[in-house]
Amino acid sequence: MTEFHVPTIDIGPYLVSGATARTSPDCAEVARRIDQACREVGFMQVTGHRVADSAIEGLAAALDEFFSLPLERKAAYRRDAGDNRGYAPPKSESLSMSLGVPPAGMMNDFYEAFTVGAEAGWYPGLDLPRSSYAPNTWPDAAPGFRAAVEEYFSEVTYISRVLLTAMADALGLDPGYFDAMTDHSIDALKMNHYALPEGEIELAGELMGMGAHTDFGILTVLWADQVPGLQVLGSDRRWHDVQPADGALLINLGDAMARWTNDRWMSTLHRVNPPIVDGRILRRRSAAFFFDGNHDAVIEALPGCYEPGQELYPPITVAENISAKVAGLKTGRAPAGADREAARVLAATAPSSAPAAPSAAPARPRVER
Repeated sequence: MTEFHVPTIDIGPYLVSGATARTSPDCAEVARRIDQACREVGFMQVTGHRVADSAIEGLAAALDEFFSLPLERKAAYRRDAGDNRGYAPPKSESLSMSLGVPPAGMMNDFYEAFTVGAEAGWYPGLDLPRSSYAPNTWPDAAPGFRAAVEEYFSEVTYISRVLLTAMADALGLDPGYFDAMTDHSIDALKMNHYALPEGEIELAGELMGMGAHTDFGILTVLWADQVPGLQVLGSDRRWHDVQPADGALLINLGDAMARWTNDRWMSTLHRVNPPIVDGRILRRRSAAFFFDGNHDAVIEALPGCYEPGQELYPPITVAENISAKVAGLKTGRAPAGADREAARVLAATAPSSAPAAPSAAPARPRVER
């Protein structure tokens, strides 16, 4: 069986300016490697992305500033029902329910999160639904948060579009093929914090930081601490630990791209196990940028990805696809087509190098900060 490996790809050639840069042999090699990674793993790490170190450092500082606030202060920014904006406290959701799979130990994911995203006001003249383009909530209790997050958001939005250009080349599509499907994209940045105050819970059975799921949109750009936790489900039905390399951003595909490519490319299942070392839950931070596409863009098999009559999925809009997954998360009823992923989660075995597991009757976890 092939050893599980998340490839590292230098996308620098796609950031070189000039009329012929995109048709260079270097870009062709990047596109080839992206196609291979998307076919075989559904995950990759990218270097040469030119996201400024200051933007990443600012993002990390913004997460620290907000998540270090007392819970009652953070709760003042709790997201409204139906709006994916603002604060979500620990144990308020379980992502595995988007596949109809109950959480391990019947306890919701213990991470807390803060989400910002594209607003309808960014696109004047378009009648965009609040459900996809809600206004942001900015925490005035963390005065440095907004500017740092907006800077990072801008940087990864650009990198996402560069990646989509390279992906169009990898699929043999015309230049700009996806432009009309992403010119008012539902973009969102979900900032996560994996830690619990001392004595917050007692570990009973398996504790899950973030349940097994696939992402919903086109692609995800993930910044994360180099702390254990992220696990990807391989074709061997095993969970494999993945940590970002120095200076790299992790990229994975979402359901929209898998459907567009008629499963030529993979929307890979992943989860976050709580980083428990010597009985302590280590603090872990991450920020997932979801590049999802226009709410009204139709997802149907792309040219060259299917033979007539062999389309695996019926046409669906980006917003409909996301809504189906979110409904599953809220109700526990798997959306149509999710039964395959749910079966894979239930059949998965232990990770290849799992973090130390708690004992059958563990003490209260300590949190290392």
